[in-house]
Amino acid sequence: MNFQRIKSLQKEYGFDNYQALINNGHAWTLEGSVGRDCDATLVSGACMLPKTSKANAYGGSVPSRDDLKKGTKGTFQNSVRFWSDVELNGMDDEC
Repeated sequence: MNFQRIKSLQKEYGFDNYQALINNGHAWTLEGSVGRDCDATLVSGACMLPKTSKANAYGGSVPSRDDLKKGTKGTFQNSVRFWSDVELNGMDDEC
């Protein structure tokens, strides 16, 4: 599983808009429900944090995916786990 395959699967399953909001930092500046939805995609692994940190709406910082422990929320490895499982078992309704 590589980065391009994850991007392709995100588009196929409708997660590309969430990933775009996370990448450009807007996920953390829009209304709370948007940020919560984007956070849920990071927890599941459907999306990952970008390679650069971003500021949130409260003046704090959202780390880059490389600043985190491998395999945790928001990391590339967490997305690899999620999308590998989707390829093997399909998408369930809980994502």
